[in-house]
Amino acid sequence: MHNQQEEKAKDSKLAFKRLFRELKSYKKLIVISLLVAALASVLSIIAPNKLSDLTDEITKGLIINTKNMEQLTTSITNELKNDLPRIIPNILQMDLSESTINKINSDKNISNEDKKKLFDILASSDNSMLQKLSTLPNSILESILPTTIYNNVVITTNDKIALLKISSNMSNEGKKNNITLPESIGKVLFSEKQIDGTIITSSEQATFITEMSKIDSDNQSEIYKKLDTMPKSIRKIVAPSMNMKNIYIIVIVLAIIYLISALFNFIESICMTLVSNNFAKELRSDISDKINKLPLKFFDKHQTGDILSRVTNDVDTIAQTLNTSLGTLVSAIALFIGSIIMMFYTNWIMALTAIFASVFGFIFMALVLGRSQKYFNARQIELGKLNSHIEEIYSGITIVKAYNGEKEANKKFDKLNKSVYECNRKSQFLSGLMMPMMQFIGNFGYVAVCIVGALLVSNDKITFGVIVAFILYVRLFTSPLSQIAQAATSLQSAAAASERVFEFIDEEEMIDESSLSKKLDKNKVKGNIEFKNVVFTYDGNDKPTIKNFSAKVKNGEKIAIVGPTGAGKTTMVNLLMKFYNINDGDILIDGVSINDLSRENIHELFTMVLQDTWLFEGTIKENIIYNRENVSDEKLKEVCKTVGIDHFIKTLPKGFDSIISDNDSVSSGQRQLLTIARGMIEDAPFLILDEATSNVDTRTEELVQKAMDKLTEGRTSFIIAHRLSTIKNADLILVMKDGNIIEQGNHNELMKQKGFYADLYNSQFEL
Repeated sequence: MHNQQEEKAKDSKLAFKRLFRELKSYKKLIVISLLVAALASVLSIIAPNKLSDLTDEITKGLIINTKNMEQLTTSITNELKNDLPRIIPNILQMDLSESTINKINSDKNISNEDKKKLFDILASSDNSMLQKLSTLPNSILESILPTTIYNNVVITTNDKIALLKISSNMSNEGKKNNITLPESIGKVLFSEKQIDGTIITSSEQATFITEMSKIDSDNQSEIYKKLDTMPKSIRKIVAPSMNMKNIYIIVIVLAIIYLISALFNFIESICMTLVSNNFAKELRSDISDKINKLPLKFFDKHQTGDILSRVTNDVDTIAQTLNTSLGTLVSAIALFIGSIIMMFYTNWIMALTAIFASVFGFIFMALVLGRSQKYFNARQIELGKLNSHIEEIYSGITIVKAYNGEKEANKKFDKLNKSVYECNRKSQFLSGLMMPMMQFIGNFGYVAVCIVGALLVSNDKITFGVIVAFILYVRLFTSPLSQIAQAATSLQSAAAASERVFEFIDEEEMIDESSLSKKLDKNKVKGNIEFKNVVFTYDGNDKPTIKNFSAKVKNGEKIAIVGPTGAGKTTMVNLLMKFYNINDGDILIDGVSINDLSRENIHELFTMVLQDTWLFEGTIKENIIYNRENVSDEKLKEVCKTVGIDHFIKTLPKGFDSIISDNDSVSSGQRQLLTIARGMIEDAPFLILDEATSNVDTRTEELVQKAMDKLTEGRTSFIIAHRLSTIKNADLILVMKDGNIIEQGNHNELMKQKGFYADLYNSQFEL
């Protein structure tokens, strides 16, 4: 069986097809869930572009308005270059009169060399005269450049000297022009300018050009420092300022995107929670219904713990996968595809960089998924084996301790636990490699994007906001890889679990008996049973357990079936109850074949008291009247008194309303008396007692035996017993050996034969 399960579990495609086929009734919810998950991913993809716009808008507000600065600088520079040479003579108004020249010649503080230089300049007639004048000492310049008025502006001697220096510097191309422009010169040289609605006066322009000439225009930090010394109008048009209106709009749009995305994720979570929980509930219900339809031969081949594992572990695995992985897988795929599209839409160079940096994740994921599937399948199988062992040991812990079997039990547990550990270790190790590898790929993608982005920004190919957007896109691109890997890992577990669940649900059921029309009324049944050449073989056995068994039982007879272990006594009862279908022959109840009667009808005709006691957690009353209605308290007390359990019940704190469970200190004998009382409540024409007194003491056995005699009055009874003293008063004793009746008769007749029965009876008194 293990090999079959392991082999079948390898075909995950069939498992997934079956799983999705079973989810057909939840198609609408699943479609809604997957749709909103995809929409949430689409919104997540749009967000980085808006974030890029926000970054660019904020960045603009953090840097100088270079456009206005260039406009103002160009305008001032053009006026200096174009207008200054033309009007400088009018501004200077040099005094070269004879009296001024004589004054200079007679000034002993002026060297003869400087005097000669002045006369040489005056004698020249080229355009460089003004530039040469700037080389003269201030003592000469102060004489020839008196304070004058030009355009109603007083131009002092010092202002004129400064103007000569400026003119000289501007004529020296390639040399840094440190301009100190007097306010008076600015007033006559510059006209008022208006930029972005702000008026800049002549004097403010003079201050601006003076301050800017003192710094390196390429040094942004110096420009920022000088801004504080600029006039207010200059600061207004040049200083950094944020467009808060645009920023508010982008922020509101981003908030709406994230809120809607969160809402979609919430809806997806609610839908998948409903699907997973309801589907798990349906699976458990299907399994519960299936258990009632399975023949006993199924339970002969499967351990209880393995069945429990399918109901609990496997169903929970499917539910958790549906709840967490299916929506994640769809949203991850949408994120993955959408992020690629948006990256190429934004910038193809950056997109290729991000993809090539992450492509190794695909290869790694494919390799890991290919190797980990078999370990997930094996884990579910080994977990079922471990649960089976635990259930067996815990349910029989008393026997284990009594026989000092702890060491052997622990040894087997360790072996099974190690198998589960190994499957878990290998599967989780391989799947655990996903996350660190994806993180490495993601971080590598960040580095690549930053490097390539920096190069593109430096060449004015993209803005800084594009780099920010691509950092998010790299996360959106690589994150789905790990999400897809994790979802695929969970789906692998779900495939293995669903295979085991559906394998159980698809097990062969008992034959459908809905077409059977015959039915025996238990109140009208006479009580005759006939076995006609009954042959039965358990599946997997070569030899039949029952061979050509024939017997007739009349109404009201007490039939005892005795024989060694394995003779087929309990099997006969199971065939009579139609727990198993006979291979050949027939069993007739009042002349009607059990093949023509439904199992439910047959079970109504029989009361069974087995040697294996079964009590559930509930009150004494609930256990005794199990699945019976309208049982009066008087009848309940009468039955318990007849069985001899009434004294025990009276000692309990709440009497019949006392709750019992497996943990209560109720002896095996008391448990068996309770099950006998349960059998006596049922008013059925046939009675089956399978070692019903095996767990009671001799004194209680006598009491129960009397109750059984009363119970069997007017009923056809089948008693299976190893303790032959309990069936001496049987009307007919069938002695079975190897599936055949070798002797039959009452006790006295069989003892006189001195055959197999006599040997069995006498052996119980031998020491």
